Amino acid sequence: MAAATTAPTPPGSLKRIVAASLIGTTIEWYDFFLYGSAAALVFNKLFFPESDPLVGTLLSFLTYAVGFAARPLGALVFGHYGDRLGRKKLLVLSLLLMGGATFAIGLLPTHATVGSAAPVLLTALRLVQGFALGGEWGGAVLLVSEHGDAKRRGFWASWPQTGAPAGQLLATGVLSALTALLSDAAFASWGWRVPFLLSGVLVVVGLWIRLSVDESPVFKAALAAAEERRAAAGQVEKMPLVAVLKHHWRDVLIAMGARMAENISYYVITAFILVYATTQVGLTKQTALNAVLIASAVHFAVIPAWGALSDRIGRRPVYLIGAVGVGAWMFPFFRLIDHGSFGSLLLAVTVGLVLHGAMYAPQAAFFSEMFATRMRYSGASIGAQFSSVAAGAPAPLIATALLQDHGASTPIALYVIAAALLTVVALACARETRERDLSEVAEDAPRAAAPVRADA
Repeated sequence: MAAATTAPTPPGSLKRIVAASLIGTTIEWYDFFLYGSAAALVFNKLFFPESDPLVGTLLSFLTYAVGFAARPLGALVFGHYGDRLGRKKLLVLSLLLMGGATFAIGLLPTHATVGSAAPVLLTALRLVQGFALGGEWGGAVLLVSEHGDAKRRGFWASWPQTGAPAGQLLATGVLSALTALLSDAAFASWGWRVPFLLSGVLVVVGLWIRLSVDESPVFKAALAAAEERRAAAGQVEKMPLVAVLKHHWRDVLIAMGARMAENISYYVITAFILVYATTQVGLTKQTALNAVLIASAVHFAVIPAWGALSDRIGRRPVYLIGAVGVGAWMFPFFRLIDHGSFGSLLLAVTVGLVLHGAMYAPQAAFFSEMFATRMRYSGASIGAQFSSVAAGAPAPLIATALLQDHGASTPIALYVIAAALLTVVALACARETRERDLSEVAEDAPRAAAPVRADA
């Protein structure tokens, strides 16, 4: 089938779409990371007070991991309807679900008030957060990828990816300010609720911006072509999930493998490090939070640069730089932290996140380019979110358990290095996608065999 053509998105409209995706993903990641930071700092005392400190932290991270378990379900549901109804509608729904759940966490009674019902309610709301985030990522990056200039897709699609460090920056910044201004007793009593309740204000702003953008022109063209085929031939359209598993199973596995090092390293560097730096090294909560805060700002700045580089040399080379680099950095990473100074901690986290950015930046365009249009939301979301169950979900939990069992960082470093090796293998099996034309809408052949643009 001939490739469908779509009018290029005007630069002003593209910037508005990028801004809408960025602000939406920032809010969603703020909500998600806020929980992770609170799990490391206070939830062990508020919701699991009968456990010793490290066991309480493990239980707290277990509820944190539950959110990841819901992400594949969100990927399936949002992917299915996003490929049927469009990207924009599902992105509005994901923002409402995430913001509502986060706001509700800020109103939760603690174990001291309602006993064992408190962690149950916390876990239920965490499931809603995970479900929403499982659908958010795919829609946000596709909306930009399908609007954007093909020659600069890596750059433009990397901007929604900056929502992760921006959300981390916002969540850590709010927590850091509160811990600096409040006593430990005040923060544990009511201060921890403030950043969760702020999510309600952020969601209103995000919805106002997200509702102002147009649906993806590539998706609208693909939908029109599919309806024309059905009308002419009486074909019954396959479910996106079925089509993905039939035509793109190899791409799904590659995406899952590519996510291993990216996902595991990120949560070790940003979430587990709050535990390691405070309990193992003896640094204060404020010191650890400040290091993550500054490093997240650097992370935000380098992601578009890595995305732009992927437009010049390809998605796979940039991704490989990150995977190999983060694996090689793990032993120096922990040795620097063990020095016990703020400067060494900051250097360790910053270099780790810069290397992580080399994987995270090209990921949006890379995964988008793997799949045909009417199964792209499902394919990209499934590949990204199913791997999170084995990668990001247990990463802080595994790292904390290894620390408890061995009392040293070596097993944790080896854990991240093993993930990096898996990602390198996945990338070795992948094909370069930089020159693929997203307006090609044929659904009866895998994208691996799709022609490339002559002018890309």
